[in-house]
Amino acid sequence: MLQDLLDNIRVVLVHTSHPGNIGAVARAMKTMCLKNLYLVQPKLFPDPAATVRAKQAEDILDNAILVDTLQEAIADCCLVMGTSARPRNLVWPSMDIAQAGKQIIKESSQYPVAIVFGRERTGLTNEEIQMCHYQINIPANPHYSSLNLAAAVQIVAYEIYKNVMEPMESAHKDPVNELAVQAELQGLYEHLEQVLIQLAYLDPAQPGQLMPRLQRLYNRARLEKAEVNILRGMLTAVQKKLN
Repeated sequence: MLQDLLDNIRVVLVHTSHPGNIGAVARAMKTMCLKNLYLVQPKLFPDPAATVRAKQAEDILDNAILVDTLQEAIADCCLVMGTSARPRNLVWPSMDIAQAGKQIIKESSQYPVAIVFGRERTGLTNEEIQMCHYQINIPANPHYSSLNLAAAVQIVAYEIYKNVMEPMESAHKDPVNELAVQAELQGLYEHLEQVLIQLAYLDPAQPGQLMPRLQRLYNRARLEKAEVNILRGMLTAVQKKLN
């Protein structure tokens, strides 16, 4: 049962530049019983530097899944958390690391969960954070808060492992309706944008923050599959009237 919870959790690394960091992440994951590693266009992989740093976690590297986009890595996930220490102009819903560990274990009992880590130097872009339901904050020195990639993964992995080892009522499956996966939400956002352009409510030449704000709203609502279908049906009805 405990391993089943952990098997539903994936670590996603976006555009990692140094292969040694991928190996160090694999080692950090294995110490906390995580094994699902997704790599979004790493600069170099596979690479001997990754194997050397993995330190007997080569099985995680061997089974790592390489994808071209973040959307592909999280398409079937119902909960996506992005790690970032950088403040954003559009404040995204966030959790501290302790809250995140509890939430990840609670929801991994029901569906796939992804934790996303960005580039070594610049982290996640605004667009990538907007694909996440929550931003994870790891408390650190306010004057030097940027963690090494493997260190950040180790801290998050420890919080997950700590919570899965504790008897938690929240770890049991609750009777809830099925949540929409990320690919279904992305389809809704694209459909909504099309309709708003057709209505001349959204100017594609000057979109501003309209779509990110709407995406933040729907992410916060944690839409169910049925609700996504209702919203898309409404959008289709509007398009038929316009045509």
